[in-house]
Amino acid sequence: MNLYRHLVLLLAWAVAPWALAQEGVSDKQVLVGQFAAFSGPAAQLGQRMQAGIAAYFAVVNAQGGVHGRTLKLVTRDDGYEPVKAVAAVKALIGEDKVFALLGSVGTPTGLAAVPVLSEEKVPLVGMFTGAQALREPFNRQVFHVRASYFDETERMVQHLTSMGVKKIAVFYQNDAYGMAGLEGVNRALAKRQLKLTATGTVERNSVEVGKALDEILKSEPEAVIQVSAYKSCAAFIKQARGKGYGGQFFNVSFVGSKALADELGSIGQGVVISQVVPYPYSPSSPIVREYQQHMIDSGQKDFDFSSMEGYLTARVFVEGLRRAGRNLTREALITALESIRNLNLGGFTVNYGPKDHQGSAFTDLTIIGRDGKFVH
Repeated sequence: MNLYRHLVLLLAWAVAPWALAQEGVSDKQVLVGQFAAFSGPAAQLGQRMQAGIAAYFAVVNAQGGVHGRTLKLVTRDDGYEPVKAVAAVKALIGEDKVFALLGSVGTPTGLAAVPVLSEEKVPLVGMFTGAQALREPFNRQVFHVRASYFDETERMVQHLTSMGVKKIAVFYQNDAYGMAGLEGVNRALAKRQLKLTATGTVERNSVEVGKALDEILKSEPEAVIQVSAYKSCAAFIKQARGKGYGGQFFNVSFVGSKALADELGSIGQGVVISQVVPYPYSPSSPIVREYQQHMIDSGQKDFDFSSMEGYLTARVFVEGLRRAGRNLTREALITALESIRNLNLGGFTVNYGPKDHQGSAFTDLTIIGRDGKFVH
């Protein structure tokens, strides 16, 4: 009889809720991981994404969490380097035991890290990259919140050509990110029977732009589309202006709008940046008003596009957690996110499906105005 009772107790323990708990999920908390650049030339992007995520997590936690569980963000710095990104993801999953990942930053780092998290079947929500290579082929573990670089470059080329500009060059980072943007520009130009006048490259985490500048200026372009990080883009613009170039500069959103404006200072006026989230400086929509208030509540005085994207990423992630229910598993989260159809967050709409994890195609164009302030 005693043996029977022991077997019953062991069986009961084995099927108890805590024994079946998903990695990173306890009765009172969900551990969420973020790998991003918190140091190096792209540091401001990771830092501001984190600020937006943390602002919304603080609101959720103050309200009792999701299904009684608070959210804890664990971060690992990848320095915007692929090798470090792989190590960061492995540490987040293997050592920190996170439930899911969100708010990663960068194309080369994302391409290196996604195979690791895919093998472990850990969901990743809201990559700060628009690269098509992270959208195709379809990956069930990855959910995008922002538009693609194809969407952004199409918007830029459409705007330029509608203004009569046909001589366009591209300055791009010599890696997967830069080439994704370059491909987007080429596709958009081809639709209009146009070709690039010139291209120039810079290595990741470098500001050695002299050779690229010479190659591009020789072609006398009317506009230069830049697909790189903010320090190299700023270096290119400063040197070009120093040589008397008076054409237009366009940048994709990954450049980091505030970071670029800060780097450029007074010569930034007139530089155009495409955006994939609503304008964060004017409370003209419910989602922006909410974002601004929650940033202030969390002690953040500055508003910017990168933290806005982090905030939206957190909003989408939490919506998935709510829909997944109390019995939280990674599979339940994926299924829950795939159930989101035309979710209007108050001026920003997200849409997923079982074979569609794109999220949004929203794009906008902004211009750096006086004193580094943005106009749209």
